[in-house]
Amino acid sequence: MSQAEAPPGKGRALIGLLIVGLGTMVVPLDTAVNIAFPDITADFAIPIADIQWIIIFYILTYTSLMLVCGKLGDLYGHKRIFQAGLALSALAFVLCAMAPAYHWLLGARALQGLGGALILSCGPALATALFPESQRGRALGAYAMMFGIGAALGPSLGGIMVQHWGWEAVFWFRLPLSLLALAALPWLRPALGQRRTGGFDLVGALLLAVGLGALMLALNQMQLDMARGLAIAALGVLALIAFVRRELRAPEPIVPLAVFRRLDFTMLNVVNGLVNLVGFSAYLLVPYFLVRATDYSLALAGVLLATSAIGQAAIAPLCGWLLSWRPWASRLALLGGVMVGGGTMLIGAWGTGVAIWAMCVPLALQGMGMGLFQVCILDVATGRLDAKDRGVAGSLAMVSRTIGNVLSATCLSLVFAALRQTHAAGGMDEAAAFLSAFQSTFFYAGAGLLICLAITLLRPRLWFS
Repeated sequence: MSQAEAPPGKGRALIGLLIVGLGTMVVPLDTAVNIAFPDITADFAIPIADIQWIIIFYILTYTSLMLVCGKLGDLYGHKRIFQAGLALSALAFVLCAMAPAYHWLLGARALQGLGGALILSCGPALATALFPESQRGRALGAYAMMFGIGAALGPSLGGIMVQHWGWEAVFWFRLPLSLLALAALPWLRPALGQRRTGGFDLVGALLLAVGLGALMLALNQMQLDMARGLAIAALGVLALIAFVRRELRAPEPIVPLAVFRRLDFTMLNVVNGLVNLVGFSAYLLVPYFLVRATDYSLALAGVLLATSAIGQAAIAPLCGWLLSWRPWASRLALLGGVMVGGGTMLIGAWGTGVAIWAMCVPLALQGMGMGLFQVCILDVATGRLDAKDRGVAGSLAMVSRTIGNVLSATCLSLVFAALRQTHAAGGMDEAAAFLSAFQSTFFYAGAGLLICLAITLLRPRLWFS
């Protein structure tokens, strides 16, 4: 879209947003895959520990490439890159479902990760380009709502699919969604979104991908072999240092590093990682609590687990409306962080016989806090960077979010395991040791986030300027 070109009319914009949202939903619907893990391990006769590579291949690929894909969108058109992501995702779903061996499935998951990176990097840019700049917050709120709906539907739909049609169905059912969005996408204007001019820095892109990918892999490997994990981390740090040095001299950098000179922008991205580190704890440990400490059915457990994502989807459009009315992104982000910390601490108060409402309230509170924070950081990123950098702007928020999730899976798992072992060594039986470690992990995670937020308040301009 040229500088002078106006966004489409309201009706056309809403339909366009639904198309973008439908295409985006194939990514958060990947939460359906987790429910299929037992069937996949049985079908391929692999150890349970090896199932982690299904997640690692996927997350490493889209995290390490998302910023690069965002830059490609800024250069060559967000719609075109989004379209390529849908096509690759559709192909990946077929290859995953038809994988004849486990290593074939892992390769297809990497391809799916590339498709996800292409989709997520340009989704926010497409959503904001459909509406006037004054309605950017509402567009991002609606976009985040559809993302949350996908995350909420994934576990319940996945359980139904696996029960009736096997693990392959968690990939097959997303194929028609991606094809439908792909077929509808040409309805959007070809010139949607402003573009950068200049060449693509391939060397810088490779350094960035290697750096981010190595750091993510190092977090996983440190749990198995500390020396190997540190070596991989060192490789990642060196690659990122080389990337930064190159970007400072590049005429058309992958990431406009000058924006990080603003302390409030840098801190908001750091806090985004911390908020997601703590918020991901519900998806990480609550399923084990539901199995070990309750007698709820699998269907009810799935609904309870989706409460957090439902809260995220419910609050996102309200946050978007508020941002279009008042520029309160930083303040609402702070409120969201406090809600995540408080909800997490309340989860730590669960015990045996806890009522359903007492589980739903903190999960919903945590999810609403996550929704507030995600919409706010998308609004800040897209507002602080040039309109021609919208692909990179949306990718920055998604990358810091994913890094927080990976850190959560690593750090909180280690904390929980250490606490559980300590309690067991102190004479507790297995059930009591599990419950005590569960409660302590959530209390420490929530309290730690609130303490970090309180420290940032020593410089109130970070939130209230």
